[in-house]
Amino acid sequence: MKKRKNGGISTTLATATCALLGTTPVSPVCAQEIDKWDFDTSLLYYGEDNERVQDASVAVLATRNFVDDRYLALGLTVDALTGATPSGAITQPVAQTFTRPSGKSTYTTPANELPLDDTFRDTRVAMTANWQQPLGRLYTFNAGASASKEFDYTHIGLNARIARDFNQRNTTISAGIALARDDIDAVGGAPVPLSPMLDVGDLANRMTTQSKDVFDVVVGVSQVLGRNTVMQLNYSYSDASGYLTDPYKIISVVDGITGNVVTRPLTPGIDGPSHEFLFESRPDDRVKQSFYGQVKHFMHGKVLDASYRYMSDDWEIESHTLDLRLRWPLGDEHYLEPHLRYYTQTEADFYTVSLVDGQMLPAYASNDYRLGNFDGITAGVKYGWKTGNGHDLSVRLELYQQRGDIPANLLVGNQAGTVSYPDLDAVIAQFSYRF
Repeated sequence: MKKRKNGGISTTLATATCALLGTTPVSPVCAQEIDKWDFDTSLLYYGEDNERVQDASVAVLATRNFVDDRYLALGLTVDALTGATPSGAITQPVAQTFTRPSGKSTYTTPANELPLDDTFRDTRVAMTANWQQPLGRLYTFNAGASASKEFDYTHIGLNARIARDFNQRNTTISAGIALARDDIDAVGGAPVPLSPMLDVGDLANRMTTQSKDVFDVVVGVSQVLGRNTVMQLNYSYSDASGYLTDPYKIISVVDGITGNVVTRPLTPGIDGPSHEFLFESRPDDRVKQSFYGQVKHFMHGKVLDASYRYMSDDWEIESHTLDLRLRWPLGDEHYLEPHLRYYTQTEADFYTVSLVDGQMLPAYASNDYRLGNFDGITAGVKYGWKTGNGHDLSVRLELYQQRGDIPANLLVGNQAGTVSYPDLDAVIAQFSYRF
């Protein structure tokens, strides 16, 4: 997308206002260009340490502007994911053998190493389409659709939003809804929650394709606070129902005294897990509510973008997100944009490290580190410049660090000295080109 040179405070503030008003996944183009396509492309790499998840992504957003402030936006993203991710089993002083999700073979984790599911390989193709147009003089309507396909996951979604301007267009109130249907066709079939991991070839505890539905509502207000400042406030409500369990996550069954994983009798001539493992179980409904605030402030050529989000759900997870960016111009054609993001959350009420052998099973249990208590920090910088033909280029490099802790009451026996939260470090690199 072509950008014009800085025209002063009014131009910068208008750009900030446009960024604040968007609430759908595809952001509108604020400057009207009639009968013209603009393209925003990017290459992104995300890589976790210790040979964990690696993601290479290509994204293209094509926008065409029409007369009367109408526009069409089409997006395409392709992700290639590889690597390994924590399975949910705990570290042990002996080697552990697991049946793969397909049920066709086994793999072994060496002693004193965190068990990782190394079958994490997939290609995701996601598409979005969005149409926006005015309704009368003060109303704007926006409707869109999204779809994505992975080897074991299919998503289809619809969204719509309406906004009204007030106060000489200095105030905008908006409301939007989104509906989504996701189908999960797990490799080997989705396991029955809290059923045991079985021998190779035994799929007696597997189910057919599962699904979930998601309903989202967002209401918001944006306000021009002065010649240099704009603000946005949003409230969102999300209700997901259906199959919310991760079919690939497991939980170790341990001895109530030592905390060691219980060994499992092996069937002669048949490969299978060496210890007792159960597949996790999550509630079939999750309601999330969040409050979001953002301020953009122009100051002597620089633009400060600060936002805060609070989220809580009925799984007892609470999170806080603080995001800060500062766009610092380097002459007329170049800029730097430092970025700092801090995220923290509490654990879900059914988060646990392990299950004690012989005790009654709970209704829900998961040792997915993403449902645990952790803090995450992202820090980096973006450098952008304008080419001789007016196109925009930028490169971004960021580092992500995630650290968590396990409540002492969840540790059994000697787990206090051997089991810890699976921390991670990751690098994010992105190259973007607008034309």
